[in-house]
Amino acid sequence: MTASPSHDPVQSLARQALARFGPKVAITDGDAIAPWLTDWRGRYHGAASLLLQPGTTAEVAELVTLAAALRVPLVPQGGNTSMVGGATPPADGRAAILSLRRMNRVRTIDPAAGIAVAEAGVILSDLHDAALARGRRFPLTLGAKGSATLGGLVSTNAGGTQVLRFGTMRGLVLGLEAVLPDGSVHDGLAPLKKDNRGYDLNQLLIGAEGTLGIVTAATLRLVPALYSRAVAWVGVESPHAALALLRLFEAATDRVESFEIVPAHSLGLVLEHIPETRAPLSGAHPWHVLIEAGASDADQEAPAALIERLLASGLEQGLVGDATIAASETQAEAFWKLRDSISEAERASGPALQHDISVPVAAMPDFMIDGARAVEAAFPGTSAGAFGHLGDGNVHFHVRAPARAGADWAVAQSAIISPFVHDLVVAAGGSISAEHGIGQMKRDELARLSAPARLHALAAIKRGLDPHNLLNPGKLVTLAPERADQ
Repeated sequence: MTASPSHDPVQSLARQALARFGPKVAITDGDAIAPWLTDWRGRYHGAASLLLQPGTTAEVAELVTLAAALRVPLVPQGGNTSMVGGATPPADGRAAILSLRRMNRVRTIDPAAGIAVAEAGVILSDLHDAALARGRRFPLTLGAKGSATLGGLVSTNAGGTQVLRFGTMRGLVLGLEAVLPDGSVHDGLAPLKKDNRGYDLNQLLIGAEGTLGIVTAATLRLVPALYSRAVAWVGVESPHAALALLRLFEAATDRVESFEIVPAHSLGLVLEHIPETRAPLSGAHPWHVLIEAGASDADQEAPAALIERLLASGLEQGLVGDATIAASETQAEAFWKLRDSISEAERASGPALQHDISVPVAAMPDFMIDGARAVEAAFPGTSAGAFGHLGDGNVHFHVRAPARAGADWAVAQSAIISPFVHDLVVAAGGSISAEHGIGQMKRDELARLSAPARLHALAAIKRGLDPHNLLNPGKLVTLAPERADQ
């Protein structure tokens, strides 16, 4: 039996929100809501008849309070760039979307303290620009920087290409403001270096994917703006040689910001499918490494000289086959385009299953080789390979379809191949989600592969803070349905 329109909780919330805040905040037009019902990969499709767009933390708190009273689930959204369906509403239409996009102010930047306070709807590239205008830099960056918002980056503990030096979002967040499931506001924006008042709610909210609270603002660490940088492209024989080269750099300097590994097959796909790309090196190499180092002032050794010196040592040790250092910013960006275009090139070449995984850095070379062989042996006709952030033990492990496979191959095979890959990851002591989160795509796999202690703790925390399962239901952790008498 379905509720009549007059008793539909979502419609009741819509009427109250419209009366309180007006049509700028409460949107019921289906055409306006439609773009936000599907994840950006087009894998998940939801339904919602109400889109809430608060402009302040006070408005978020009031809307959450109203929704809690009516037991209407809320799905927080920022840039809707989730790779795992983490911001898509349920298909049954029982939830409303709560968008933070209007909360897009950089509240303060303190260059001397190296701190910015920015709201959840601030787009990452806008924060980059605001910080650089004050002589500082926010060091986290990723491919979706032009659309991803800070609230989502905090809620998924985003990584990116510079984790090696500066860490994930968790290491860059100094404080948080968030609205909890009952509508109360957690004001934890103060950048305290010491605070022993029990459980750290800020850290609990980071990576919680909007299931424990709605992040409305964050205090973030800034670093000095780059005075100069250098980018090198290196040909190596194997991931083992790449790791040895990484260790050589790590022993000599803390100024390496990125250390990315790319197999020859992935580079070949980019050169084939992405216009205006060319191979940096003249010879063929089985594997490639992209290295970036920076300097914050003129007194430091120039990054190009630093890289050249260390590559010379690597060449003497037999770790480097050939290398080139970008001679200009244009060439540096061209090197990065090769790395950043791999996923696009693979999509152009045919269906593939993508896995965002991590294992201990020391185990990564063996995993990249042995894991690919194991998949190809178990699923004849497929080709497997990994690329990405070798420096922090996170690679994107892709399984490409056999030749002439149909467009639906990935959907048909994901339930078989992905668990096989995840089993390999867990056997290597790794994680099935390194930087994309769990969302709904990996929720069942998390439950299958996690130790009982982890699952019990996750469920207990969720029930304790959100007993009615109203924030982002169906994501990250599965709870038993609420009984009608509760």
